[in-house]
Amino acid sequence: MRVVAYCYQTAGDAPDPGRLNELAEQVYSDGAVPTPGYRPGRDRLLADLHTTPADLVLVQDLATLGNDPEEVSAWIEALESTGAEVISLAGGAVDVASLVQGANLASEQRRRRLREGHARSRLQALPPPGKPPYGYRRGQGKYLIDRATAPVVTAFVNEFLLYGSLRGAVRFVETRFGKRISASTGRRWLTHPTYRGDLQYQDGTVLRDTHAAIVSREEAAQIDRLLRRNRPLPPRTAGAARSLAGLVTCQNCGQPLTISKTAPKSTPRGQAKTYLYLRPSGCPQTPRCKAIPYDEALHRIVAEICRVLPQAVAQFTANIPPGAPAPGTRLQAAIAAKEAVLAQLPALEDSGVLDAETAALRRYKLRGEIATLHQQLAQLPPVNLQELSQSVSIPQFWLDLSEAERRFFFREFLRDIQIVRDRDDWRVELVLVF
Repeated sequence: MRVVAYCYQTAGDAPDPGRLNELAEQVYSDGAVPTPGYRPGRDRLLADLHTTPADLVLVQDLATLGNDPEEVSAWIEALESTGAEVISLAGGAVDVASLVQGANLASEQRRRRLREGHARSRLQALPPPGKPPYGYRRGQGKYLIDRATAPVVTAFVNEFLLYGSLRGAVRFVETRFGKRISASTGRRWLTHPTYRGDLQYQDGTVLRDTHAAIVSREEAAQIDRLLRRNRPLPPRTAGAARSLAGLVTCQNCGQPLTISKTAPKSTPRGQAKTYLYLRPSGCPQTPRCKAIPYDEALHRIVAEICRVLPQAVAQFTANIPPGAPAPGTRLQAAIAAKEAVLAQLPALEDSGVLDAETAALRRYKLRGEIATLHQQLAQLPPVNLQELSQSVSIPQFWLDLSEAERRFFFREFLRDIQIVRDRDDWRVELVLVF
């Protein structure tokens, strides 16, 4: 008994005939292309059956034989006219009359056409189906910036970059624009590839630079670092007014130090003044660990950073093998190599080495791989640590910063600040991010 099979793959999927290879001695296959009726594998199957008849023709699903019920019926009749029996692994023997009338098959065909249409749109870098994200509208086959709503997203992003507080930026857009959003929506505005000028599809592939961006690449890299630094911090400290909020821990009792202030007290000149303290919250020891003046703690922490940071950076860079390329250099080389391959596709298509469908699929995969490498590159430190450590090892650099600027740099380098108490005094130990 001679058994052959036919397999049809959706655009963008790797060929995977599955059980057909095990059951049939030869498998004919096609893939969805910009012209749905173009199926050379199916045509070759019918021609071969006329010259070398087979007993059985196996298919994964009858719906894969055509684009509508009438076409499926016609192809079943054509295949059976050669003396073969068409068998579906999903069903069994074929009843042509019920097949044409079957509503389930018609529904499956409509769903298949939708999936194929979406796959062809991916290959052409067209936006996915559905409502465009807030701040955009559809036009010219891509997303266009909506001038009525995009300023809300821009203001939200700028507020987050300035103060580093997601919920604070949510409250800001509600107060200023009357736009009420949830924190999860705000996070999506900050992180979704669409706002960075990229398209993300259901299969997870991201294509870069497909439309105008609301969030620039530099802003996106800074947003990712801010969110990554804020993740381990206690709630409501990401955008706190004081730069040490959420970073200081008492090593003796293991409790975080919160910032408290005294009631205003009059000075000899008649001016009211408040004093800030770092106080352990929920200290279980008796007597409780004492509070520390905020300004004194700030000066000691700055002095410790200026002492420890250059040594830590020198040790970190010394562990890199001599002559080993930097991670950024390796990623840039990989990106350049893939972009070179991408640039060769038009010439290969013009010379006939690649057909239009294969070139489109290869272009889609290459652009997705390049986007992944760019994402890895954006997560690397934005500056040279050795040079930066020299700049930030001057105490006056830290003291001249505003609280918001100082908070930004603290969280760029510090994961935790430990207060170690001796009998009569206390000292600072730093936990650096690297």
